[in-house]
Amino acid sequence: MFRLWVVYLQFAELFVSSMVHLLYGFYIFSTAVAGDLSQALNDYFYKPNMNVEVKEEMSQGNSNVDDLPPIVLVHGIFGFGKGRLGSLSYFAGAEKKDERVLVPDLGSLTSIYDRARELFYYLKGGQVDYGEEHSKACGHSQFGRIYETGHYPEWDENHPIHFVGHSAGAQVVRVLQQMLADKAFKGYEHTSENWVLSITSLSGAFNGTTRTYFDGMQPEDGRSLKPISLLQLCRIGVIIYDWLDIPLLKNYYNFGFDHYNMSWRKMGIWGLVDCLLGNAGPFASGDWILPDLTIQGSIKLNYHLQTFPNTYYFSYATKRTRKIMGITVPSSILGIHPLLFIRVLQMSLWRHPSDVSPPYKGYRDEDWQDNDGALNTISMTHPRLPIEHPSRFVEEDSDCQPLEPGIWYYKLVEGDHILFIVNRKRAGVEFDVIYDSIFERCRKHVFRKQPQMVPNEAHH
Repeated sequence: MFRLWVVYLQFAELFVSSMVHLLYGFYIFSTAVAGDLSQALNDYFYKPNMNVEVKEEMSQGNSNVDDLPPIVLVHGIFGFGKGRLGSLSYFAGAEKKDERVLVPDLGSLTSIYDRARELFYYLKGGQVDYGEEHSKACGHSQFGRIYETGHYPEWDENHPIHFVGHSAGAQVVRVLQQMLADKAFKGYEHTSENWVLSITSLSGAFNGTTRTYFDGMQPEDGRSLKPISLLQLCRIGVIIYDWLDIPLLKNYYNFGFDHYNMSWRKMGIWGLVDCLLGNAGPFASGDWILPDLTIQGSIKLNYHLQTFPNTYYFSYATKRTRKIMGITVPSSILGIHPLLFIRVLQMSLWRHPSDVSPPYKGYRDEDWQDNDGALNTISMTHPRLPIEHPSRFVEEDSDCQPLEPGIWYYKLVEGDHILFIVNRKRAGVEFDVIYDSIFERCRKHVFRKQPQMVPNEAHH
């Protein structure tokens, strides 16, 4: 009887979770469509004075803007860049705070590896090359989207970039920097880690999250899916969405699996059945984002990722929990987004299964209980696993002046995982405080130290 009751509760929780996520997705999608329709009607009935706009642009001039190193905002899981979901902004309009900001549209569910490759070609230009070895191992096309011109083709060691990554986007940038250091892009033999001037993480997924296990990843291996779970429903939905391949919908939102050729035009009905049965596609090969976000998957990724001595690193770790009588509980009810409230509660009560080996030596449940509804706070401060990287806790920005490269400066912020994205009004004053400090730091305080010239060189 007790076991039946547990199963009933699990199905009830799955139903509630799936409905909340579905409704929120529909809300975002419909908001984007409504915004576009409103803009189209506005443009139709009110044609702006084009001459005024041209004069304003000309008066500003482009030369100073072109000299600024870009600040690149990299979205997280289920995210989108400029050009997707109409005029809706993933970063809630933060990109308007600076003259030179880029917001790339990367795969929203693709692996961190694939997204890092896409980000490189988005900036440099050319056709995305996922690499022959990786593509064969994962069973997808080696080549992807073509960028006729890169968004920053002059990018190199003398023209480095500032990156700001939200959630999994922060890990994408770290993987890209390691690829640059390893000279991993064919035809680009002179890349180096010094192409990256700074990395700023907003709720960054550095060390994985216990939420993946609630959503359906098996804690035994951090790779396979539980047969009945939220992620199974997500997997089925994504496969069908990509197989239907409706251009209007795909232009609005794309999960990023085009290189898997899952369209009905290319794989037919039997290909769909094969994907749904788990014999083919990204979910069969493990080449998607969720395995990278388990604690085991993050440790595997982090084995190869360094913190480099000439790059500046900053991190904002979010938390929506507190301790009462030694027990971790959600710190608010109204202050947590409905999409995340159940997960904040579940993650604060997390216990690693007693019959499963811990993900690393020295693991303790209590270390992983503070969270923001998507990631554990311990995971967001700086890379810790399998090796702890140099870090410094910051209360006031003035405490860490002058800034030093090669150290993760981190702050704790009271907020849930989507506080600084999509809805600016919800974040309130803190939205501007955080983003203003990020952009000001990138423009005024973070510069590559020039090597000192010895006297003999100066005469030459």
